[in-house]
Formats: sequence, C-alpha cells, structure tokens
Amino acid sequence: MSFTRYFSLVVILLVFLLVSCNKNEKTESDAKEHAAEEWSYAGETSPEHWAELEKNSDCSGLHQSPVNIIDINVIEKRDDTARNTLFYSPKTILTKVRNNGHTIQFDFDLGDSICSSDTHYDLIQIHFHEPSEHTVNGIRYPIETHLVHQSKEGEYTVLAIFGVEGEESETVEQLESFLPLSDGEEKVINKALDLTTIFPENKDYYSYRGSLTTPPCTENVNWIIFKEPIILSLEEVVRMRDNMPIRNFRNEQPLNDRVVYLYRNPNGFPNN
Repeated sequence: MSFTRYFSLVVILLVFLLVSCNKNEKTESDAKEHAAEEWSYAGETSPEHWAELEKNSDCSGLHQSPVNIIDINVIEKRDDTARNTLFYSPKTILTKVRNNGHTIQFDFDLGDSICSSDTHYDLIQIHFHEPSEHTVNGIRYPIETHLVHQSKEGEYTVLAIFGVEGEESETVEQLESFLPLSDGEEKVINKALDLTTIFPENKDYYSYRGSLTTPPCTENVNWIIFKEPIILSLEEVVRMRDNMPIRNFRNEQPLNDRVVYLYRNPNGFPNN
C-alpha cells in the first residue's frame, strides 16, 4: 500500500472517530436536557408548557381536566343514576407508597373496584392534590383525593373527593402513617387497608368525560366528583402538603362542548 493511500485511510478513520464521539456527546447532552425538562408544577415545565414538553400527549386536547363546575349550568339527574356500584373490601392490600416527585401515591393490589355503566374498573392507586384541582363555582378546596380505577380496556374512572379542614379522618390518618417520604422514596407496605370510610356520607356526585390531570393527559376518563367534601384535620392537610410539591394542581381547563351532570340518588352510592 502506498504511503499516500495509507495516510488517506488514517485521516478518514480519525474523522469518523471524531464525528462518532461528537454524536455520542450530543446524544448524552440531549438526554440530559430531556431529563431536565420533565414536567412539573412550576416555571418552564409547569402545566402551561406540558403540551410542548409532551409531544405525543393529549395535553392540548379539547376535553381536558380539571374543570370549574358551575352549579347553574349542570344538568341534574334527580330520578336517574349512572348505575355505579362500589365493590370495596376491608381486605384489599395496600402494596406500596411512593413519592414520585409530583404527589404521594398509594398503590393497591386488585380488590377494590367500581362497576360504572356496566363496565368494571379496578382500583389501582390513590393520590392527592393540594389544593384541589377541580373547583365548584370557582371555589378551590384545600385538598382533593383521586381514587384511580382502570378497566381491562385501559379506560379510567376516577373518583374525586374534596377535603375541608375540621375533625381527624381515620382513613387519611392510616394512609399518612406511612409518611414522611422524600422525593423518589418508596416504601413496601403489603397490608390490608379499609377504604370504605373514605367517602362522604352524602353520595350525590358530579360526572363528566375528561382526561388525566397529569401528562400524558389522556382523554379517556370518566370523572365522578362527590359534591360533599370529607372532613380532615388541619394537621392531616399540612402533613400531606409537606410531602408533596407545593401547589401540585393543574388549573381549570375549558369545558368546550361537554356537559357536567349532577346525580342525586336517594339510595346513595351502593357498596356491595
């Protein structure tokens, strides 16, 4: 091989190595930049920017949640029900609790469930927003609990419960007994937890079709929002707040062409 040809091959190889290293550095830089842009509730990664950050999400959709519920605009179903039946047992296992950086999330084994409009949804997790995400007549509650249920088809029914300050809630106290948790920390629990007492006595509820309130903001959620709040102690609200990002709520979204229904059931919200 001539010296000229050998020299040319060496130059080509060096150029290839330089380009390859450059590409790897750029890939690592892009990955770090993407990791730094994970969604949050403040600044340049706040809810106003979720649609930009989550390119393949529904966050800019027309049927987003939460919404402001205005009583004079809801359609009341006094003599009708949405055929919702709870199947909650005191033997359902709480598997773990974790601080995922956005909220405190309690994960459950299959057990508790709801049958809504002839579709079965299993409770998969509970989490909290402080203050509330949904508002009623413009009023925002101190805290909102989301009980997230999922069907085999991937559809969601979320039961939302507002909380106001007053007396201690035994169920919330049990949940908070596993706190505090630092950001990213997780605890394995594997203990039975009775959630039947977490619901308000009056089971009248609002209902509408919407989305998850966090990315990817998927628009396949049947929302059931109890009209009557439950009562928590101030200490319970503060303890939950101190384990989550400050003000971890998404602002109200346009209702657009949707209707919010109010169901009044004289027999309550049956639990079998």
